[in-house]
Amino acid sequence: MEVTLLTNTIDDTLSSRDIAVTARPILPFIADDSGPDTEAILAAILESLDDSKAEEIVTIDIVGRSSLADAMVIASGRSNRHVGAIADHLERKLHDLGVRNLRIEGLPHCDWVLVDAGDVMAHLFRPEVRGFYNLEKMWQSEVPAPRPPKKA
Repeated sequence: MEVTLLTNTIDDTLSSRDIAVTARPILPFIADDSGPDTEAILAAILESLDDSKAEEIVTIDIVGRSSLADAMVIASGRSNRHVGAIADHLERKLHDLGVRNLRIEGLPHCDWVLVDAGDVMAHLFRPEVRGFYNLEKMWQSEVPAPRPPKKA
């Protein structure tokens, strides 16, 4: 595993006391390509959602439209408890697959839970919350037709 350390260098002195900073660590970045690929992660997410009886599962390809991920999966649960159970099952499945740095947001309330698996993000909603945010419309692949010019 290769470890790259990003640094910030300042060549000038910072004050009249001649305090100079030449290298200060900002953020460690670990380059590790040994995890599962995007297709394997996506397949595991879809299998987990199906096993958990998630409803209205939609997969959106966002390659070239966002640097956040390559794919987005949106699904609904019937209640807060169902959404939480779907998220827990998905977390276990991705952990067993070997996905590292899995990030999950929204578990305390379970209205909208985001499971960020790196190249694939899964949004799990209660139906009312999903209808309100309407992510499918925001990330749709079709470009809307241009509006005709207003007549004066």
